Order: sequence, then structure tokens, then C-alpha cells
Amino acid sequence: MDTVTLAVLKGRLEQIADEMDATLFRAAFNPTIAEAHDACHGLYDRSSGATLVQGKSGLPIFVGVMAFATKAVIDKFPDAAAGDVFIFNDPYLGGTHLSDFRLIAPYMRDGRVFCWLGSVGHWHDVGGPVPGNYNPAATEYFQEGVLIPPVRLMSGGKLNRDILDIIQAASRLPDVAYGDMQAQLSALELGLGRLDALLDEYGGDTVAEALDELRARAAAQMRAAIAALPDGQWSQEDFLDNDGRTDVPLRIAVDITKSGESLTLDFSRSAPACAGPVNISRATSVASVYVALKHLFPEVPANSGVLDPITVVVPDGSLLDAQRPRPVGGYTETILRVIDVLFSAFARIRPDAACANAYGTINALSVTGQRADGKRWVMFSFFGGGHGGNPEGDGLHHGNPPIATAIIPPVEVMEAAYPVLYRQWALRSGSGGAGAHRGGMGAIYEIELLEESAEAFVFAERARFAPKGVLGGGEGALNRVSYQGEHGWETPPLGSKVVGVPLRRGQRIRLETPGGGGWGDPADRTPADAARDARLGYLSREGDAS
Repeated sequence: MDTVTLAVLKGRLEQIADEMDATLFRAAFNPTIAEAHDACHGLYDRSSGATLVQGKSGLPIFVGVMAFATKAVIDKFPDAAAGDVFIFNDPYLGGTHLSDFRLIAPYMRDGRVFCWLGSVGHWHDVGGPVPGNYNPAATEYFQEGVLIPPVRLMSGGKLNRDILDIIQAASRLPDVAYGDMQAQLSALELGLGRLDALLDEYGGDTVAEALDELRARAAAQMRAAIAALPDGQWSQEDFLDNDGRTDVPLRIAVDITKSGESLTLDFSRSAPACAGPVNISRATSVASVYVALKHLFPEVPANSGVLDPITVVVPDGSLLDAQRPRPVGGYTETILRVIDVLFSAFARIRPDAACANAYGTINALSVTGQRADGKRWVMFSFFGGGHGGNPEGDGLHHGNPPIATAIIPPVEVMEAAYPVLYRQWALRSGSGGAGAHRGGMGAIYEIELLEESAEAFVFAERARFAPKGVLGGGEGALNRVSYQGEHGWETPPLGSKVVGVPLRRGQRIRLETPGGGGWGDPADRTPADAARDARLGYLSREGDAS
């Protein structure tokens, strides 16, 4: 295919996914999707489910696991037809956790499936004992929410009301669940219409050829990027604080072998499966590798061809290969550690592109209670921290984790939606790792309850093991969670995981998030940059709630 036509079709296909993203963000009911953009859309291969195209605004980790989710639908529903839409949140088939609902629809052309369209979004509440579903004490997925296997939500364009009734009955916020579902259906409908217009203009054969070519080029570019690396073997490890049940660290380790144009990433030395909810499925592990590689090789197009020259070894039954009913609700923390160990390892393989660890936790916070009129409210949010220093400069202050292009929900939206008041939303001085290029600073969030009573739940990491620097850079500050009780400020026994913290009107909960690791020897920081750090208060602990 000539390069001009290929470039035009690439842009048109990506625009379809981008428009689907925008449609969902504008129509969703819950702020986690509408404001934070915790969702994604993409196009997937008609027979293998492999990623063909992804939207630029969606979460990269979702795009990676959706290939597995789509294959699960392909295998279960060989009779898929026009107007069908399938829905499920089974984390063992499509990765991630029960909060993430996947809607998948076939795009039919000339009587057969041309490709699949996928939409995934983080729903606000899907049942289980913990509102918002981040339960750090779970030992089975049954304690994390209600699992829906792949089922037909729509058949021939007609909604299956029975399925919707089951999903709404499982949620503490059924109207929000209904709104999010309808928003995802709207995104799929738009995508189907845009594909019709594209194929009517260019023809199915031409578009199919372009998709094949884009995948082949991504694979070729990835092989070339690997070939430019030195041959050899490297190892790296890091740790999760604990599993939410027992305060024992859990190893995430990778052994990397590079030979010619191929790369093997072996995670066999990682911890076995644990009792608590930081296990992840094999699909999620592979998707984590995909996200890390896209950070490390940003010039390679984003589709399944990225993984063609990569072998990922995940031991059966390990922390990275969760089998049902192992809990997986805190998957975000584990995939961040997988990305961290890959970043740290590649700092030695490719020092010119080394990036220190980001803050490494999403700090999932749920606060729930009843309003004066008796209506239930569930606030769920995640929070930012510092990014790692890199060859081009200091790390980003108060950014999002590397798994996401999501946006931290604005304070104005959260205060308008829930009976809370943010007493502090500030940079955490002194939290970035020292280096020639410093790590970015984390943040301090202090939230006061305005209703009579509520319960708070926190699922976070990096309270025991700080974000690592690279090439001589220092570590970022540890995570710190605290809350007001009867005897003053208290901290969770497990560091940054806690269930059912009782709050009364006027009491507060505080998150002090980690900074990023530093890049390079701190002695090499320029005098001008050091003076600027001091002038802006980046070095002191002033403003840190300690």
C-alpha cells in the first residue's frame, strides 16, 4: 500500500477510537469515567482479538487486556451477528478487576465479522462488601463485587432487559450503572457508524490491507528497536508492601534476555499467588509489559505487533497468573510494580533513555455513607504523585501513574458530587528523589467529611518500598495515609491499606503521596536548578503534614 493512503487510513481509524473515547467521557454518569477518563476504546482483530487500533485518550492498560477480552467473546459466541453487544467484567478472561465493564460488538461487513469494537469503563460500584469495590481485605473475588460472565446484552439491536436488571440489582448506584452502560453503548454505535462510512469510501479490502500493514510495521519497528540494544542478560526486582492481609512483602522480579531481534522477559522469580487482592491475571501481566514497552519505545505504533518479538514468561499459579477465585481488585498496584521493574532494568540496558520510577500507586480511596434524606452516596477517586526524573529533565509533579492517561478528578467536581470538603490539595515538599534531574513531587490531599457519619477505605502501595531512582538518583518519599480517630491522627497497621475507617462530621482523612525517583548523581545537579529548588520550597518538608 502506498504510504499516503496508509497514513490517511491510520489517521481515520485512530479518529474512530478517539471519537468513541470522547462520546463516553461526555455521556458517562460517574466522575471516574466522565472526569477521570478511566476507560478506553479500540478496534480488534476479527479472529484473534488482537489490538488493531487504540484511542489516544483511553487507558493503555485497558487496550492491552481488551485483546484477551475480545478473544473470550469470539470463542464463546461464534454466532455473533449484526446488532449484538456482549457485556462482562470477568477479570480472569479480560484482565483487570470487577469494576471494569467491557462491552464488545462485532462490526459486520458482507455477512461476516470484519473486526470487533470494544469499550471498557470503570463503573462506580458493582456490589460486594466495600462500596467502590477496592477491598484490601478480600480473599476471594466474591468479596470484591459481582462477576458477570460474557453474556449478550443486546441481540439484533434489542436490549436484553433481564441482563440489565441483574447488573443494576448488584450495584449500590443502579442509576449510575445504567447511565454508564448507555454511554458505552452510544460509543459503540458511533464507532460502527464511522466504520460504515470509512469502508464505504475505501472498500473493505483496502482497509483490511491497511490494518495488516500497520501491524506488520509495528512488529518490524519493534524488532529494529530491540536489535539496536546490546545482547545480554539483566535482572531487576522490587516489592509490593503486602497483600492487604499479612504484612509480608511480595517480590516482583524480571530476568531479561536480549538476543538479536528478540527479547525474553521472564517473571518466574516473582512471588507465588497471595491471599489478598494484589494478584493479577496472565492477561493483565502481558498487558503491563505492553504498556511498559510503549513507554520505552514510544516511536513504535500502538498495536499488537509490538509484542511479536517479545516472549513473556509468567509462572503458572503465581502472583502474576491469578486463577479464580483469587482476588484481583488491587491489580493497579501490581501492574505499576511490573512497569517499575522494567523501567529500572532498562535503565541499565539503555541508559540514554532511562526513566526513574514514578510514584507507583493509585491511592484508591472510597468514602461512603447516607445523606440526610437517606440516599446512599459512594465517593471513589484515585490520586496523583511524582513522576521519575529522566534524561530530558525533572519528573512531573503531581502526575498520573504510567498505566493511565486518566485525569485526577477535579476538586470542584468531587465537592459538588459528594458531602466532602478538600481542606488541602498541595504539592508535598521534599517528596521527589534527589538527582541530576530530580523526581517530581507527590501531593497532599486532606478531605473533611460534611455529613453526620461515613466509612473510608484505602487501597494503596509504596508505604514500605519507595520509588527507585536510576543512574545514581535517590528514592522518592514513601506513601503515607492517616485519618482522625477518637485519639487523634492514626495510621493503618498495613501501611496504606485499610478497611472501614469510621469518620464523623468534621473528621478528616489525609493522603501524602510518594514523589518520583531521581535520575543521575545528585552532585551533578546544576547550581541554578538547586537554587530554584530551594526558592520554590521543593527541598524542605514545609507543607508536609508530618
